[in-house]
Amino acid sequence: MNINEPLQLLGGLTPKVFMQRHWHKKPLVIRQAIPGFVPPVDRAGLLDMAAHDDVQSRLIVQSREPNSSWKFRHGPFARRALPAFKQPGWTLLVQGVDLHDERVHLLMSQFRFIPDARLDDVMISYASDGGGVGPHFDSYDVFLLQAHGKRRWRIGRQKDMALLPNMPLKILANFEPEEEFVLEAGDMLYLPPRYAHDGIAEGDCMTYSIGFRSPQAGELAREVLMSFAEQAADEVGDAIYKDPKQDAVTQAAEVPAALIEFANKAMEDALRDPLALQRALGEYLSEPKPDVWFEGDVVDEISGGVGLDRKTRMVYDSAHIFINGESYVAAGRDADLMRIFANQRMLDAKQVRSLSRAAHALLLTWCESGWAYPK
Repeated sequence: MNINEPLQLLGGLTPKVFMQRHWHKKPLVIRQAIPGFVPPVDRAGLLDMAAHDDVQSRLIVQSREPNSSWKFRHGPFARRALPAFKQPGWTLLVQGVDLHDERVHLLMSQFRFIPDARLDDVMISYASDGGGVGPHFDSYDVFLLQAHGKRRWRIGRQKDMALLPNMPLKILANFEPEEEFVLEAGDMLYLPPRYAHDGIAEGDCMTYSIGFRSPQAGELAREVLMSFAEQAADEVGDAIYKDPKQDAVTQAAEVPAALIEFANKAMEDALRDPLALQRALGEYLSEPKPDVWFEGDVVDEISGGVGLDRKTRMVYDSAHIFINGESYVAAGRDADLMRIFANQRMLDAKQVRSLSRAAHALLLTWCESGWAYPK
């Protein structure tokens, strides 16, 4: 992607300028980001997805009572379990639609001026008249593309993050909007993390949310250290603590200094590989979500090109290739071609033939696992 080329998707800004001015900083309203946009998944298709066990869906219904209470349920949902379209104030949310529909996956690819490591998924919401999820804030960057109908947005830099008590949703108790506007089909709103917003459907509407995760420091440390801990056993080995010179003690509860030293040595050995934490991070960032499944098949050979399955997450750093939670040390021509594979999500027949025998065998394994497919 040419990051210096103005894009209608970004209101005439180049990706470079958008990232400098708005990304993680301030909102942007883009009129007709995609002119004449026709949603690849319409209402009927969305309701069909929500009925499947392997698709995450949620139903939110706002009561018409004066206290504006909310009801929240997890799917799957049979059509008869959903409210009537004429009933106001309800919203159906379907998560990870890009994993289930190739057209939505291609739509998401228009945002690849942002690192894949930050990508979360595409969520589609359908709302009846007056439907919404209440004023709230997200911990991630999001592009809200209006796919059908109209939605009125109120947004603001919220200081008071207190939430309404005893609610199934995280709804701001004292929302203070600063701007208000209506988005129509093809319009898009970008919001950075923790920017409060409230979207209300005017008539029935559909909104596509392209979200980019911002891992919290504690979450990232926990996940990386868990992965690192699994690697540590191989790095350190199975040596046991020995204390043949241990004296008899009068204070049995005191931890021996030699045991503390043994533990310190084990940690030093585990960290001896300077790439250990880097490798653990890459494996975490490429790990598919828990509900993602791949359908493998027998593949005898790859005679042409190869493409990545839309569910596959593939990233890389200076020393590794990461795919679906696994890591491979990479160097030379194979590394260059695998990085092309990750960036373009495909290799042509000539590039496949240029791979080493070992890399070609690895590619064959990925195809048999359903992570990639022969073209």
